[in-house]
Amino acid sequence: MKQLKKEDIPQEVFDLYDDYAHNKIQRREFIEKLSLYTIGGLTLPSLLSFMMPNYTDTMLVNPKDPKLDSEFITYNSGKGGGEIKALLSKPKTFEGKLGGIVVVHENRGLNPYIEDTARRAALEGFITIAPDALTPLGGYPGNDDEGRAMQRKRDRNKMLEDFIAAFGYLKNHEDCNGKIGVVGFCFGGWIANMMATQVSDLKAAVPFYGGQPKENIAKIKAPLLLQFAGLDKRVNAGWPAYEESLKVEGKEYQAFIYPEVNHGFHNTTTARYNKEAAELAWKRTIEFFKEKLV
Repeated sequence: MKQLKKEDIPQEVFDLYDDYAHNKIQRREFIEKLSLYTIGGLTLPSLLSFMMPNYTDTMLVNPKDPKLDSEFITYNSGKGGGEIKALLSKPKTFEGKLGGIVVVHENRGLNPYIEDTARRAALEGFITIAPDALTPLGGYPGNDDEGRAMQRKRDRNKMLEDFIAAFGYLKNHEDCNGKIGVVGFCFGGWIANMMATQVSDLKAAVPFYGGQPKENIAKIKAPLLLQFAGLDKRVNAGWPAYEESLKVEGKEYQAFIYPEVNHGFHNTTTARYNKEAAELAWKRTIEFFKEKLV
């Protein structure tokens, strides 16, 4: 069977997957519509396999990396979901205290990609916490379809409180220097933007293709590094108004739009991943955090 490549796939298929990943269509409808693109060498099983997440072969950090301390903990989110499970990661050896990063998952709970991202950041010299907002419902179920369904059952403002509480947990951690940032992806990008409006001592926020706040922008004190996918019409539609508000309020921000890449381009596990853009965006993220949190 021919090995599929990204260039073999019409952009409409990526747009269709975006609708599916963001709950605009259900799996059955996604598969039915996907079948319309099974022409030539494209079979439905091969196309479906190509588009769906692959958590087996795409991790960038070994969870048992000897340079890393990484373990699951629980912390209290009084205004959110109660006791929340989270992955806490830090370098095995370090001097002094570490800057902290809250790592926020997409709309499907704490899956292996987000765990991997949190460990990557820790290896760069930070203490990171990656909460699972699905904890009150039993936690990430092991697959994204069920994870998305579960996350829809939670109020997003309660989940926001969970991540704000994670900020508080890091703030009081003995290995943290008290300078804390947030990075989030998709839903997590919205959380990162919202935390900037609500957490006055947040030191940096990096939303990846995240929805934008419409209120309390004047309250933002944290510098922002905003990362957008050039083909992401849905999220990008809100950026001009947000940018205008940031300018009016005199806020510190940088924004990068990566051309010809899809929403989710940083996610190593799906066909939307773009290695060049992802590596550049991550390099900028780490440099930004080292400037603001160390």
